[in-house]
Amino acid sequence: MSPWNLLALPPLPEELMRRLLAPLGDRVEVRVPAARDREALLAALPEAEIVLGDWTGTLALDAEAVRAAPRLSFVQQPSVGVDGHDLDALAAAGVPLANTPGVSAVAVSEWCLAATLSLSRKLAAADAAVRAGEWPQQGLQPHELRGRRVGVVGYGPIGVTCAEMFRALGCHVSYWTRTPRKDPGFEDLDSLVSSSDVVVVVIALSDETRALVDPRGMKEGALLVNAARGGVVDQRALVDALRAGRLGGAALDVFEVEPLPSDDPLRELPNVLLSPHVAGVTPEATSRLLTATLDNLAAAVDGREVDGVLNGVSSTIYRKFTQSPTT
Repeated sequence: MSPWNLLALPPLPEELMRRLLAPLGDRVEVRVPAARDREALLAALPEAEIVLGDWTGTLALDAEAVRAAPRLSFVQQPSVGVDGHDLDALAAAGVPLANTPGVSAVAVSEWCLAATLSLSRKLAAADAAVRAGEWPQQGLQPHELRGRRVGVVGYGPIGVTCAEMFRALGCHVSYWTRTPRKDPGFEDLDSLVSSSDVVVVVIALSDETRALVDPRGMKEGALLVNAARGGVVDQRALVDALRAGRLGGAALDVFEVEPLPSDDPLRELPNVLLSPHVAGVTPEATSRLLTATLDNLAAAVDGREVDGVLNGVSSTIYRKFTQSPTT
């Protein structure tokens, strides 16, 4: 059988991309777009049978791109988020899209916990004060985390791991997910947001979850920690709540626009911890990501079931054409 045509979209040098995919051997022929723009993507798609997605979302498969790929049989997204891909268009074309659930659960959850502790204990403010020659032992007024109410928005692998970590420190943890559960830990979203001392946001971005969390509805003095996507939290409302002094602080690893623009008001607000979308970027998480991606790609070309299909299509990959569709 001829090798599968694999179009690799991650923002990596072509030679590195080929080395990373070398374990697939001669079962695939690896190609990359001529440039990192939409025109080059559309030009490369007609021959693509498998697409390895771009985790930055720059080169995403919308409905037009799906129409440009008549041979496409499988999309593997090397991340948890699938921003920009049109899952409905892929499903209508019979193309399964899979992500890599769980690979960054520990990394992101540890970041959420560390960020919460940093805000609670005023670590950044203490560091800045000492560097400036100050010694504000009585002025910072940090808080302990034990005994606090923590609300987790989203209960996939990351949400579950977050809950475990916060409970281990003696926090009272509840959660909300889009599918209601008969579980003492499940709580209505409005109630969770309004009653929690810490709101941790780790839910995927979709049309349903855009601007899902309005910080103006949070408890006075509460902390907001967002490691999901910037669009899940109403960012303008967050700025308003912080300026009004309603919140005790916010820790943000994600933003509506990335990188964060130089004139964004979040840069100037106190009690805000800013992070460059790095919560899930650890060597351990990257290793798990690479393993999961390669395992799925190998399963796809071998005719075995793949893991993590999100758009309701069969997890067994079928090759659409054994020769050019024009012959």
